[in-house]
Amino acid sequence: MYPFLLSILSLFSFFPTTGGELNNSLQSQGLVNVREIDPSIRMDLKYASTDNFLGEKVYEGIWGIWLQQEAADKLVLAQRYLREQYPGYAIIVYDAARPMSVQRKMWDLVKGTNKTNYVSNPAKGGGLHNYGMAVDVSIVDEHGIALPMGSDFDYFGTEAHINKEEELVASGKITQQELQNRRLLRDVMTQAGFRTILYEWWHFNACTKAEAQARYKLID
Repeated sequence: MYPFLLSILSLFSFFPTTGGELNNSLQSQGLVNVREIDPSIRMDLKYASTDNFLGEKVYEGIWGIWLQQEAADKLVLAQRYLREQYPGYAIIVYDAARPMSVQRKMWDLVKGTNKTNYVSNPAKGGGLHNYGMAVDVSIVDEHGIALPMGSDFDYFGTEAHINKEEELVASGKITQQELQNRRLLRDVMTQAGFRTILYEWWHFNACTKAEAQARYKLID
């Protein structure tokens, strides 16, 4: 084989295709990769980097947005609703299915700190991420830039709460435009069947925990 062809092939070896031990495990447990259903949904898995509140990379070998089919269908529908209003916009996913092995790793990192309220205790069954029935998301514009939402992802202060947003605007903690952006995100996600939580504008559940426990197994 010619040397220049060998060089080209070696470049491709740096880019994952469908492999990855965690990817394979999630697929074997019946989860689906949303990016294979709708590639227009963007992905920036925060826990596969150090760009998160832990400051640690806790995902290895995952390249995709893995969810139960039910949740995946809802996310694809939310993307469709968003693009009907703003064709250049896209949902971006920061976290989706989270194996319990990762949950335990995250818990070990926060145990004994003031961050324990932000990670579900695996000893108590974890949360909906661990069933593949929750997503952390935002919206990016036609240039791939995230719309301002009043706080960063993984910011655990009052600015991230959704229950008193008009007060946050009145006090200058978030702007009216940031509130409108949050409402757009909530509108398309809830219209597609997701549920909000009070303290994280980015987090959406595809069902209740009781429903997840009845229909699905925890992800290993």
